[in-house]
Amino acid sequence: MSTPPRPRPGSRPRPGSRPEPGSRTFDELIAEADAVSVDGWDFSWLDGRATEERPPWGYARAMGERMGRATAALDIQTGGGEVLASVPKLPPLTVATEAWPPNAARATALLHPRGVAVVGDHDEPPLPFGDAAFDLVVSRHPVRAWWTEIARVLGPGGTYFSQEVGPASVFELVEYFLGPQPPEMRGVRDPERARAAAEAAGLDVVDLRTAALRTEFHDIGAVVYFLRKVIWMVPGFTVEGYRDRLAALHRRIETEGPFVATTTRFLIEAVKPG
Repeated sequence: MSTPPRPRPGSRPRPGSRPEPGSRTFDELIAEADAVSVDGWDFSWLDGRATEERPPWGYARAMGERMGRATAALDIQTGGGEVLASVPKLPPLTVATEAWPPNAARATALLHPRGVAVVGDHDEPPLPFGDAAFDLVVSRHPVRAWWTEIARVLGPGGTYFSQEVGPASVFELVEYFLGPQPPEMRGVRDPERARAAAEAAGLDVVDLRTAALRTEFHDIGAVVYFLRKVIWMVPGFTVEGYRDRLAALHRRIETEGPFVATTTRFLIEAVKPG
């Protein structure tokens, strides 16, 4: 399964932010979560309803530091542009790509005021840029890293810096709805395969780190919102199609506490030889 949940379930509850999930019925919770917009890549709707440990390396901060030293940078699959917009100092030339039109529109509104060009792209080769166009390429949770294209658009000495979803991420939730997944599905997005692919494209991998992170869903509305937003986790998910399983999970959360899953991430940094 291709699993790039760029997802970031929210922080701990904010007092008074919304009625406590436990005070509402199953039908109320799923109706709310099924109606809310899932455009963009901002997961703040999950504040107080789901939590996810942060990877120890602090991707946004580390990416921002590299942006501050770059002269021409590309953010691949920017989503709604939220991570790129958090960078304190952008390079003189900064470009972002995004394939999904609603996200591209959000990214344009967010990033254009800072001088970033947002380019519609199909997330497939070739990237719509010339050879050696950038000294920094970044991507947070790409659907797929096209290593040959990344190497092509990097100039000599340029860097690719990315946080990716690792293997079998949030598979406890996936398998709750879909049943046990075959070993080959669990092995997709292996960081060592990413290393091999980067090196095969002519890049030197200078850093590769992994993390397994505790994720909790505190009410069934959080589960519905997550699966509507991260559509590749349970392909074809709808509330009506999975109503019985949702109801059973709601009862489980109500009696046993949060549904716990493991999110996996890896950080990879690769350099094009000079």
